[in-house]
Amino acid sequence: MKAPKQQIAERAKGPATRNRLSSVATAIHLLKAFSESEAEIGVSALAKKLKVAKSTVHRLAVTLVAEGLLEQNPQTERYRLGVGLFALGTLVRRRMDLPNEARPHLFDLRKLTGETIILGIPSEGEVMHIYDLESPQALAMKSDLGARKPAHCSAVGRAIYAFAPEATIEQMLTAPLKRRTPKSVTDPARLREMFAEVRGRGFATEDEENEPGIRGIAAPVRDSTGAVIGAVGIAGPLQRLSMEALEGFAPSLLSAAATISSRLGYTAAYHERPDLGS
Repeated sequence: MKAPKQQIAERAKGPATRNRLSSVATAIHLLKAFSESEAEIGVSALAKKLKVAKSTVHRLAVTLVAEGLLEQNPQTERYRLGVGLFALGTLVRRRMDLPNEARPHLFDLRKLTGETIILGIPSEGEVMHIYDLESPQALAMKSDLGARKPAHCSAVGRAIYAFAPEATIEQMLTAPLKRRTPKSVTDPARLREMFAEVRGRGFATEDEENEPGIRGIAAPVRDSTGAVIGAVGIAGPLQRLSMEALEGFAPSLLSAAATISSRLGYTAAYHERPDLGS
């Protein structure tokens, strides 16, 4: 028996909300009905599998076809999974492949530099750390795995978004820009200049702009299409890292980023100006 609070909450949602949730669940079950042995299924068979009316299946199928998640065979009128699902799956695989391929090179980079190594990906105008290897030294930048941070004031963020489409950059720079520290750059004109510098040098830097006392450097990672899907960064305390010392890591960082990119299928000879992976 449901608790009184749960019953009240469900009643509060109202029939319209419950119907919408039910439709979403049915659409998900519809997509999951397909398999290698049943690559194409008709409306009647789908209705029987899902235990819903054929009119419901038809309505959902039409919507899913319009979104590219289903396709209809013009000869048999049966439905099959659409290429839209492949595109979504590719995005997921891209995210899964990146840390797997990067891992050994991140460890090599930490061993070489002795500093904290970061692997970040774009996330709705911000960056998310999906891999952090803390420095073995007593004085070090602490790991922040899974954290989302403003991209405009971090080396990892700049290394990614410097290669974004103009519309993405414009959206970022017209939104309110957070000042993480007194040294954070929030002027859109200056940030555009910094993005241009990143594209020219191949790497980005930060100097106490994201976290007081921390400096960093980062280089973009590209996939097989040439899209920038993440960045590898090196970060450490300013007591140990002058900007000159930090930029001295650039050759090793760029080499690691290039190796990871090649593992993901990127061939520089065939790509001149990669865009941001979404």
